[in-house]
Amino acid sequence: MTTNTPEFTVSELANSLKRTVEETYGHVRVRGELGRTTIAKSGHCYLDIKDDRAVINSIIWKGVMNRLSMRPEEGMEVICEGKLSTYPGRSNYQLIIEKMELAGAGALMALFEKRKKMLAAEGLFDEGRKVELPFLPKTIGVVTSPTGSVIRDILHRITDRFPSHVLVWPVLVQGDKAAEQIAGAINGFNHAEGFPRPDVLIVARGGGSMEDLWCFNEEIVARAAANSKIPLISAVGHETDWTLIDFVADYRAPTPTGAAEVAVPVRADYVETVEDYGLRLLRALRRSTSERATTLRAARLPRIDAVLAPARQRLDSARATLPPISRLLEPKQNRLTRQGQALQSAMRFTKQRQSTDLTRQSETLTRYARTAESALKRQIETQSRRLDRAGKLLDAYSYQGVLDRGYAMVRDADGKVVRTKSAVISGQGVSLTFADGEVGAVISGKSAPKPKRKSATQPSDKKQANLF
Repeated sequence: MTTNTPEFTVSELANSLKRTVEETYGHVRVRGELGRTTIAKSGHCYLDIKDDRAVINSIIWKGVMNRLSMRPEEGMEVICEGKLSTYPGRSNYQLIIEKMELAGAGALMALFEKRKKMLAAEGLFDEGRKVELPFLPKTIGVVTSPTGSVIRDILHRITDRFPSHVLVWPVLVQGDKAAEQIAGAINGFNHAEGFPRPDVLIVARGGGSMEDLWCFNEEIVARAAANSKIPLISAVGHETDWTLIDFVADYRAPTPTGAAEVAVPVRADYVETVEDYGLRLLRALRRSTSERATTLRAARLPRIDAVLAPARQRLDSARATLPPISRLLEPKQNRLTRQGQALQSAMRFTKQRQSTDLTRQSETLTRYARTAESALKRQIETQSRRLDRAGKLLDAYSYQGVLDRGYAMVRDADGKVVRTKSAVISGQGVSLTFADGEVGAVISGKSAPKPKRKSATQPSDKKQANLF
């Protein structure tokens, strides 16, 4: 029996369905709520897009994930763009997502409220965990974009109020990489290495839509702000813009300029205050001195002449009763004169005695010197005679002296001294050194090994030397 029904293998049918789906739905745009969301170790994201009637399995490749401006989370209402395909391994279809965005401000607000409740439940918004800002910080750290009016406004305001050292950590304040950079900057300031650790941090950005400010609502930024050991001021957007970092920060400023005003006081005000305190202190001292002077004048102290008059009278009476001073000093002057004369006589006697003693000592030393000089001369003569005898003996035993007595020194071709007959062989050239010069010679005769022992009457072997 024949039939017109086509026949396929499983792979052929799967590939045919894949081509049909991809050609029919080449590029689609889907709106729905994210269900199960899983990010694999490879970096690919597997998720479901659903509504109240259906579910579509979806996948976001790693490269696309890195370009997304948000991180997919379960419960988000999103709009996805991509192409529809099939997965033959499971016989189902799936959406390969190329773009993803939140579906309107309502979805963003819902996600914002969800994260807000989660962080509040963890206690990150509690006032008890927040710290006071320093009164006068030496170093201020600013986390913001390096290009734009925000950083210029902050620096200008700080310079006007109280010039301080400012460190800027440049980051993106919008886009998919912004949240990671902002959190990294906060952590980097807290673990400062190679630069001063700030006393206070300012995280700032200008105004914008909720989508523009969304990076400050990311969980990674909120947790970095909550874990900061440095007091943190949040200055994101305008006064009506609220982000999650505003709830976590130690202080929320309505604008970036307002953050600079909170961070430092007005220097001119404190200069005026100190000057006013100085004037008040000076006036108080003058007033106290004047009051004490008035008190002293009111006490009606007696005049100085009236106080000293009795003492002067007693001094005059004492002078009248005392004898003349010359009468009292005369006996003492006579006694001092006698003592001076006795002292001069003693000094003359002592000088004469010392002169005599020095003369005697000089004569004694002269005799000692003559005796020592004679003994030294005798000793030098004795040592000279000994030295002459030793010199003559040394000359007799010297190298040249030995040669003068008829001896000769034998050297081989290398200049080494030949001490035994076993050190040369027949026909070997040697040199003989005499007292008056050196000649060459050749060893003749047979060389025999040195016998172990010789009798006293046995003649020793001799080698003849022929002179050149």
